[in-house]
Amino acid sequence: MRTRLSAFAALAGIFSLPCIGQTGPVHGVRHVVIVGADGLSPDGLLHAKVPNIDRLRRSGAYTYHARGVMPTSSSPNWASMIMGAGPEQHGVTSNDWQPDKFEIPPVCAGSGGIFPTIFGVLRQQRPQAVIGLFHDWDGFARLMERKAADAVERGDGPVETMRKAVDFVKSRRPSFLFVQLDHVDSAGHKHGYGSPEYLTAVEEADRLIGDLLRALENARLLEESVFLVTADHGGVGKKHGGATMAELEIPWIVTGPGVVKGRELRAPLNIYDTAATVAYIFGLKPPACWIGQPVRDAFSGK
Repeated sequence: MRTRLSAFAALAGIFSLPCIGQTGPVHGVRHVVIVGADGLSPDGLLHAKVPNIDRLRRSGAYTYHARGVMPTSSSPNWASMIMGAGPEQHGVTSNDWQPDKFEIPPVCAGSGGIFPTIFGVLRQQRPQAVIGLFHDWDGFARLMERKAADAVERGDGPVETMRKAVDFVKSRRPSFLFVQLDHVDSAGHKHGYGSPEYLTAVEEADRLIGDLLRALENARLLEESVFLVTADHGGVGKKHGGATMAELEIPWIVTGPGVVKGRELRAPLNIYDTAATVAYIFGLKPPACWIGQPVRDAFSGK
């Protein structure tokens, strides 16, 4: 009988227990969880106290030099993360984008009439998957196929957003869970990226990530989950959207079954590789119009 692992044992890389009903090519994975924190810069992680994220980094594969897309604005980058392609392909070129209001049409369309996202691809190829999206920023949900998810909910701030996600873990045991937090970016705009207030917001994001990890452990899902922490962009001064490395570079930290422990990823990694990596984990066939590539270097037996 499988014994229950503590959260910290699981994060230390003890993921070798057999998994019944394996769903993808990465052995032992039944769940994928992504936490995306808007405006979370590598510099912020290096200067804030983030014990939960530090444990994830030590127990998995990571880089602080992944890149977003241009422009370094939220909508183009969140879209690229879940759409497996860049603005040139999906057409989300600014925060003004709407499904019926855009400057560049997508090169292809999926089940929701927009460029296909990992939500729609997973729903099409795994109809029984339980999928949830919980977002703090009100503009996020328009970027995905709402009908593809079992739950699409916005929280009033980061605490409520994470609470909703934790409740979903307890009640539905999701196959794929995406949580978007917005307060780090808000602190950067108001007080400055790298300011004491910004670092406090980064530490709050780390605390909330800890809440989600404990919920996964309590639901006995953690040992079968790939857990990824990333962001859409960084910032400089009190802004982003420009062409600086401080705005372009993002963290990408992954841990779970099959993930190499303590590996710094050296190969180029782009934000649109995230969707391709989720598809790889679940054994899904990516759409032909995606340009993202799975981050195979993060996994053993690649």
